[in-house]
Amino acid sequence: MARFSTGGPQETLPRLAVEIERLPIAGERIFGVSCGGPLDAARGVILSPPNLPGWNRVAIAGELTARFGGRAFLMNDANACALAEWQSGAGRGCRSMIFLTMGTGMGGGLILDGRLYAGATGDAGEVGHLRLAPDGPVGFGKAGSFEGFCSGGGIAQLARARVAAHAGDSLLKKLPPAELTAHAVAHAADRGDALALALWAEVGTRLGEGLALLIDVLNPERIVIGSIYARCERFIAPAMRIALGREALGPGVAACRIVPAALGDALGSHAALAIARYHLSAIDP
Repeated sequence: MARFSTGGPQETLPRLAVEIERLPIAGERIFGVSCGGPLDAARGVILSPPNLPGWNRVAIAGELTARFGGRAFLMNDANACALAEWQSGAGRGCRSMIFLTMGTGMGGGLILDGRLYAGATGDAGEVGHLRLAPDGPVGFGKAGSFEGFCSGGGIAQLARARVAAHAGDSLLKKLPPAELTAHAVAHAADRGDALALALWAEVGTRLGEGLALLIDVLNPERIVIGSIYARCERFIAPAMRIALGREALGPGVAACRIVPAALGDALGSHAALAIARYHLSAIDP
């Protein structure tokens, strides 16, 4: 398995080709590509993801098959991770599951009645666009959105605002604004910093409010949350549970387990395999 930073397509695609050439593959090559949206998954085209500057209308599936042959399938990363956690991780054994990325952004993948639900245009699960407050950190192009309050970028914005308004002492006040990241807030919370702990409580409250909407509408058995939640559950979960108890219908909350993603750093690899497996099961007899 190879890891490298994603730059623009001009430098990333040749590097990707080099890594593919190193793989000892016999027979037809099947590619699964997991990427943040917006996408045209049916045509295999990356449109213009906000977290991938320069990736404007890149026909990634066509690029791969033109160079290497075989078949290539593109899928929204939240859907791909939902499949991976459902098949091999924290969602195993259930028929109705929601996966939330809670990383750089906040995306969602829906497994409903034992199958991936993509929606009429393939955009189902874009929970980050839900508005939780009239104003607040900006995520998914919307102030006060679920992504604004509960993603790495949003938490950084929230930290800068709360630090600027905080009159007391805090480890976070010693950092320049550019270093006020979710990781820095977690580090300060680990050391018992009151402002950092209050920030995580605010994030947990907003997460609980967002989950309440999903539980009331979709009534899942399980919600699996990745990245930031998986690392910082101890700071987030108490306030999240209080908000859920206040906002969501009791029977739905009682029937739903909320758990961190289980696949860790291997999730991306599992997601790519899950994409290929999903499409081949639909295509091949």
